[in-house]
Amino acid sequence: MDRLLRSEVAELQQRWSELTGGAPAEVLPGHLPDWLSEQLSAGGKRLRIRLVHWGHLAAGGDSEPTAYAQLVRLASALEVLHQFALVHDDVMDQSASRRGRPSAYVEATRAHIAAAGRGGAERFGENLAILLGDLAHSLADQLVDPLPAEQRALWYRLCTELIAGQGADLTGAAAGRRDRAHSEQVARLKSSRYSVERLLELGALAAGAGPAQRAALLECGQHLGRIFALRDDFLGVWGDPELTGKPAGDDLAEAKATVILALATDRLTGAAAEALERLGTRDQRPDDVAVVTEALDAAGIRTEIEEMIAAEVSCCDTLLDTAPLTPAGVAGLRAEVRAIAWRDS
Repeated sequence: MDRLLRSEVAELQQRWSELTGGAPAEVLPGHLPDWLSEQLSAGGKRLRIRLVHWGHLAAGGDSEPTAYAQLVRLASALEVLHQFALVHDDVMDQSASRRGRPSAYVEATRAHIAAAGRGGAERFGENLAILLGDLAHSLADQLVDPLPAEQRALWYRLCTELIAGQGADLTGAAAGRRDRAHSEQVARLKSSRYSVERLLELGALAAGAGPAQRAALLECGQHLGRIFALRDDFLGVWGDPELTGKPAGDDLAEAKATVILALATDRLTGAAAEALERLGTRDQRPDDVAVVTEALDAAGIRTEIEEMIAAEVSCCDTLLDTAPLTPAGVAGLRAEVRAIAWRDS
């Protein structure tokens, strides 16, 4: 996958050089393809890549050259698509850091200031980050283009679900939605489908999976997707910034649609409920996030989220006991279930 990405990015850099006539970048340290290359080499958990692999192996995929080449191309496209999602998400959420380093829009803002650029530095930073994300999405689609029609169709469905989830998140926040049904819908589209379910299905398609195998992987993916979303929500409130690479309490400060926020809305009272109501609004006070976090612990919500995650792990284990999947694939999926359920970043 790394070799394919290096090759594709190098080709993109060459085309970009031809478009610009080889002129050096202005304001930014380098051209957008150079920046994208740097972002892609910054690391990350590569969770999605592992899930595509296990979906492929569980459905009987092996090292047959054509299927394996499809798997590598899918994995590469997903890695680039995830970069698109991270860059745009940071702009929309105004998250200042990602993976322990400044977010893309912050880097571009600082470059504008350092170059004494004209116009607003923050608007420049956001605009350039949006273009960086657009370029990543374009490259991801290019990677998928040679794949069989069924895989391409599922790819575009995944992309649409991701954007629909992000849209529901933004419009729901603007409408003040804090109910559990809304939070679970957003989590299904933004996290579960995009980060787990469709990845297992894509890997299985590359392996030529039959209906029973695809159904089993989708059912497993639904449980594992809920695990992923719940742990993501948990880390957004109680995660260690040194491990997550993002400030603690960001999700609360932005009043993100999460199961945690929905439970808090139903249960918190008094001063904590008042602080909760102010989150994500212009009336928010500096200590509101700390007040709400403490109240969540006191109300037992932190413990309840852990119990919900453990219950989904049990459902995955029960399903995998009888699923028509390969032993090696099942073993890998069991390990991923635990890695996702109790991750700290």
